[in-house]
Amino acid sequence: PHTIVGTTISVISLYAIADAAGQGSGALDLAATLLVACCVNVAIVGLNQIEDVNIDRVNKPDLPLAAGELSRAAAKLIVGATAVSATAMAITQGPIEVAAVLAALFVGAAYSSPPLRLKRFPAVAAISISLVRALAVNLGVYGHFAGSLAGVPAAVWALTIFVLPFSAAIALLKDVPDIEGDRRYRIHTFSVRLGARRVFAIALALLCAAYLGMAIPVALELSQVNRPLFAVGHLGALAILLAWARRVDPDDAAEFTRFYMRIWQLFFFEYALVALSFLAGSTSLG
Repeated sequence: PHTIVGTTISVISLYAIADAAGQGSGALDLAATLLVACCVNVAIVGLNQIEDVNIDRVNKPDLPLAAGELSRAAAKLIVGATAVSATAMAITQGPIEVAAVLAALFVGAAYSSPPLRLKRFPAVAAISISLVRALAVNLGVYGHFAGSLAGVPAAVWALTIFVLPFSAAIALLKDVPDIEGDRRYRIHTFSVRLGARRVFAIALALLCAAYLGMAIPVALELSQVNRPLFAVGHLGALAILLAWARRVDPDDAAEFTRFYMRIWQLFFFEYALVALSFLAGSTSLG
């Protein structure tokens, strides 16, 4: 559910920015785009659970397939139906959305499934996740709402750049509680290779760099946002992150999973913060 929430907040926030910039395409298009995005999300996550069912029986035994609550055939039907539905709907909504949907589905399939199964290669896996979240979601969705990528506001470019290291950190952190199952099935993630504490330190450094970059130099350069709100919001989020990080033990899988889910809360907050800052800046300029 947290990925669906993240997708939903991303799409709504990007629409709010497009609308404030005079490029909104209407509530009906927003609803259709949300449906497409959620279908893509379900297809990608569902495919990953189909391919990783044996690993999940060790790492995440409560998931529907791993727990035996959902059959493999039913899971394949859900994944196929959502992938086809997303593609078919995107075709009716224009080339930018088609490109974003196909790119996301392709990367999702390449990440989880043979013959590529990119998750076997931790650097490539982290990059693929980051590119989908940063480019396919941010630029693809905004470009669809605006009808073009020619006039993307600087705030959306800043958000796109921010999401690259943030998504990379998420990709690293999600594997920390899963070391046991990944090691057993020879998935050589960075957590397996480097250890939980070292990966935690790398991910935390990426997150801190992303927040400091947004709070200071980016805030000073963006003219379309409310700069005090933008800067203070990012510094506040960074302070919360560091407070959470001080209390977490990377070797405690259950505790670290709770920390990981809190990082997703910061991801949700980022989109809301950028959208609110843009709306406040547009209002003051108007």
